[in-house]
Amino acid sequence: MLSLNCSAFILARRWEPVNISRKFDALVVCGARGPRPRFPRVWKSRKRIGTISKSQKLVDCVKGLSNVKEEVYGALDSFIAWELEFPLIVVKKALRTLEIQKEWKRIIQVIKWMLSKGQGKTMGSYYQLLNALAEDGRLEEAEELWNKIFSENLESLPRIFFIKMISIYYDKGMNEKMFEVFADMEELGVQPDQAIVRMVGDVFQKMGMLDKYDKLKKKYPPTSWEYRYIKGKRIRIRVKGQHSLDEEADDCSLAHSTD
Repeated sequence: MLSLNCSAFILARRWEPVNISRKFDALVVCGARGPRPRFPRVWKSRKRIGTISKSQKLVDCVKGLSNVKEEVYGALDSFIAWELEFPLIVVKKALRTLEIQKEWKRIIQVIKWMLSKGQGKTMGSYYQLLNALAEDGRLEEAEELWNKIFSENLESLPRIFFIKMISIYYDKGMNEKMFEVFADMEELGVQPDQAIVRMVGDVFQKMGMLDKYDKLKKKYPPTSWEYRYIKGKRIRIRVKGQHSLDEEADDCSLAHSTD
């Protein structure tokens, strides 16, 4: 039979654990060529320009120009020359900044340039242009824009346009045109808010049309709540100071009746 003969030296030797080092050098060594150099990642260290900084640059560019149409349009064209698509978000943010700064002429120039490019043809842009024209005192252009929007969007025109035109005519004292807009509003079935009712009722009282004022008040009674859209959400808000306004209106009507 086969037998295994082990030497006494092997049996007498102890088992010793072998320590394996787990530390690795961060330096990558190529075979026979030495360490490989590490270069910084340049494509990640560059600062990216967002829409906010671009809109601020657009605002600074526009505010430093004159009122010449060719100069303004040329500067705006050069601003978007290297853009693959029209930077609509940048322009909208720039318009919002100009609106906060009350730069009405610049708003008119930028919106007209944007519309000439076939971009931004929305109700928000048209309302912003209408508001800027009214604030800048260009009533004829505002009326021309209103007639264009009203004829093209007869049954889908938002109520905010009617409110704006009635407030413009109310501030200018153009009562006949205000009544025309209010009549168109009723004919189209657009529900007026309390601001419109107050302005029209105030004009009725000043002109001595108390019977029409009473009919208006009965048709559109004051409400204690109203709905507003804030950040795309419909929120119910209590109307402030409604009772005091109603009491003043009642006092005025009583004074006219006693006279």
